[in-house]
Amino acid sequence: QVQLAESGGGLVQAGGSLRLSCASSGHTFSTLTMGWFRQSPGKEREFVAAINWSGGITNYADSVKGRFIITRENVKRMHLQMNNVKPEDTALYFCAADLQPPSGWQLYYDIDYWGTGTLVTVPS
Repeated sequence: QVQLAESGGGLVQAGGSLRLSCASSGHTFSTLTMGWFRQSPGKEREFVAAINWSGGITNYADSVKGRFIITRENVKRMHLQMNNVKPEDTALYFCAADLQPPSGWQLYYDIDYWGTGTLVTVPS
């Protein structure tokens, strides 16, 4: 069973930066795609970014493209560098993993494995 643990959430001022990390464990998969979704109160969980097992293929939501950078440290650990954050980035950020490639990541119900979430707050 794939287990995912997020870290790095917190309070950050608009225009600032924050780095989220996610570590996977409990499995022997070497080709898992890992990524992030986020959810704000009253809204559906939305895709943020995904990266393939080698780190060579990425996919970003339009809302974060050019501001967020997803990287892969190794097959079990990845990071999300959040730059120039905005109040609308405030959400619970979930680490996720799945065998489908990053290009297929859009809908949360298509993703198999989830962390419990880390809160990011950007005051307006």
